Amino acid sequence: MRQILIPTLRVHFYLKAHFLPTARFLLMARFSLSIRSILNTRLFRPGRPFFPCRFSFPSRSFRLVLPLLLLSGIFLPGIRLSAQTPAFVTDSLDGYIRQGLEDWQLPGLSLLVIKDGKVVVMKGYGVKDIVSKEPVDEHTLFMIASNTKLFTGTALSQLDYDHKLSLDDRFTKYYPSFTLYEPSTTGLLSIRDLLCHRIGTKTFQGDFTFWNSRLNSQEIMQKMHLLKPVKPFREEFGYCNSCFLAAGQVIPKVTGKSWQSYIRDSILSPLSMNGTYTSLKDVPAGANLSKAYTTGFTGTQQELPLDNWDNLAPAAAILSNVSDLAHWLEFQLDSGRFEGRQLMSFDILQQTRDMNTIVSSRKSMRYPSHITGYGLGLFQEDYNGRQVFFHTGGASGMVSVLTFVPEERLAIAVLSNNDYQEFFIALRNQLLDAYLGVPYVNRSKQMFAGAAAEMQDTLKTIEGWRQQAAKGLAPALPLASYAGRYTNPLYGSVDIHVGTTDKNAKSGAGLNGAGINAGPDGKTGAPHSRLLLTFNGHAHLTATLDYLGDGDWLMVWNNMEYGIFKTAFTLSGGKVVSLLTKQNDEVEYDPYVFTKVQKP
Repeated sequence: MRQILIPTLRVHFYLKAHFLPTARFLLMARFSLSIRSILNTRLFRPGRPFFPCRFSFPSRSFRLVLPLLLLSGIFLPGIRLSAQTPAFVTDSLDGYIRQGLEDWQLPGLSLLVIKDGKVVVMKGYGVKDIVSKEPVDEHTLFMIASNTKLFTGTALSQLDYDHKLSLDDRFTKYYPSFTLYEPSTTGLLSIRDLLCHRIGTKTFQGDFTFWNSRLNSQEIMQKMHLLKPVKPFREEFGYCNSCFLAAGQVIPKVTGKSWQSYIRDSILSPLSMNGTYTSLKDVPAGANLSKAYTTGFTGTQQELPLDNWDNLAPAAAILSNVSDLAHWLEFQLDSGRFEGRQLMSFDILQQTRDMNTIVSSRKSMRYPSHITGYGLGLFQEDYNGRQVFFHTGGASGMVSVLTFVPEERLAIAVLSNNDYQEFFIALRNQLLDAYLGVPYVNRSKQMFAGAAAEMQDTLKTIEGWRQQAAKGLAPALPLASYAGRYTNPLYGSVDIHVGTTDKNAKSGAGLNGAGINAGPDGKTGAPHSRLLLTFNGHAHLTATLDYLGDGDWLMVWNNMEYGIFKTAFTLSGGKVVSLLTKQNDEVEYDPYVFTKVQKP
């Protein structure tokens, strides 16, 4: 990586403007702080200096060299300074992040900042396990989920460049039996269409059926013909994970290699991303892997099982860390070069960045941005006059964002282990503000107020439902009338049987050790009968139904990623016709209707 050479005169003025005031502050304060005392104090907030070491000032000569020591990064572990390093990064970053972890109940995150060919920040904050308190570091693995998509888009763009395929090839050239909901659309569908979210379906449509399910990749592709579009083909953006799966399945057809093997051979290995994996099952036992958490629907940190993305691998399967992702982002910033070697033609990367689908052309009310679009596995937007490329990733208990700004030679990555927080985006935007000259606004505080109020409203609503369910009211029909098998054309079958609120029932244990009949906090209320649901398309997915009155039921999933909702059966002529189920919007927005087909 290239180093920045600063003329002597520029160094003098830079130090005077940026470091000497900090040194004076420290001299006047006459204090000595240990790492432990800094971590336990609320003194350090954005705009105040933060130096995680023990120090004093014994001599005038030391004071004279202090600015040069600061410039070298000695006092800022994990942070290397340059003439372009904003004051927010040098003075406030660590304190800002620690406050954000506390406010958002975020156990830990890892952060990467690259500027002008240098890694400015590469470090972890907080913990990867709230029980063992093991810290996050730069090598801690996270599921980067949809940040996988740019790897898939780049691989297919490379194959297009090498004339192994054309991105405008009809998809049926490779899968002749493949069909979408509308036959006329099937014949027009190209690989490019699949990579830029424009087939006309809703965002996340079908994901509840596909995600973490028993279906394999081919079965998911076969079910895509059941996804009824809501918009005309190629007209509007609708985020589609199964589309990326389908596009990625072209790779084996033209290379003879699996998606996993091709990604490793053509991208990961050349970039020396040796700590990155294309499947959770490939991660060795005892690896430096973060656990996954959510505070959704309970307000407390609940551990979640890690996702198995193998059946949607080209859309979301990669696990990585900021140490490896530094190579990926350096490659993006340096036009396809890495460590002085041209690994790919810039034409390959440029094709992933060209806007194919408009997401929004309206000015943001909060950020200096006006236009957002999508390329091939990559969003782009304007931000304070610069072109910014980015993608986010969401898995159960983990969210991430990767961003790069080529004209500023700037890249940012944030990987985190609580999926019910917006701090990862606030931190990314705070860094963009700092580097792109946007006046300081605390983005975390700006976003937290609304999020906290929304959380309190949700918890209050759920507590009201629980209190109502604890009354043990009787529904319109005997509970046995609701039992049986129900089906949905896309999902398949669900079985319902009568259970109990007894925590020791044989129906299994929830993630927090309580029976699935209990709520996520282990509470059941007064003992009474209830309905138990088994979702047959998933290996370990269940839910409970407790009657609330007025035809409403409280639905509590055993995996808190899916949530807690109010739902209802449809009755006709004294018989049960169907059940409406709802899951977390981050899984899929629309509810599912399951129609009763047989008695138990």
